[in-house]
Amino acid sequence: MPLPFLTADRAFEGADDVPLPHDDRDRWRRPYRPGPWRVGVGALALLLASFVLFAAVIIAATAPPASAAAVFGIALIVIVAALRLLRMGVWVSARGLRRVGLLSTRTAPWEQVASVRTVQQPVRWLGLPRTVQGQALVLVRRDRSTGEVPPLLTTHNADFLARPAAFDRAADTIEAWAAEHSPGAAPVRG
Repeated sequence: MPLPFLTADRAFEGADDVPLPHDDRDRWRRPYRPGPWRVGVGALALLLASFVLFAAVIIAATAPPASAAAVFGIALIVIVAALRLLRMGVWVSARGLRRVGLLSTRTAPWEQVASVRTVQQPVRWLGLPRTVQGQALVLVRRDRSTGEVPPLLTTHNADFLARPAAFDRAADTIEAWAAEHSPGAAPVRG
């Protein structure tokens, strides 16, 4: 069964001669593949869920149905969390830029985007409190009233750790989308 959220859109890969390869501009797409850290954690969570589901079947055969339902509910929560983890990242379309997190999704229409740029700054390592020096793709909104906005992508997050070339390709693609769709926005390397 193909999982479309697990891989990047094939139109983005191997199309160096076309700056913004896409077929349907209104479809939300992630312009990069999820990293091995994210896929590995998702796979381990799904493996854990399979064991919990197996335990729910055993409990259903030997114990009251209420306890089996509780264990089955835990397995469903683990499966939903693993699928949401695999869906996390930055998505683009003609309508705007979307940052999908584990518990929330924020969408910025292109009209509200002042710029999308790559900056050198301290970034969190795999989302943990520890910070290291790296690059981050940041979104600057026109209203600037939202306060401190977390970076869209970093060189040390679960998608790009030890993959600087993949970060550069993803950042360039997202900056190109911003330059094409946002009125007055231009990509800036900093």
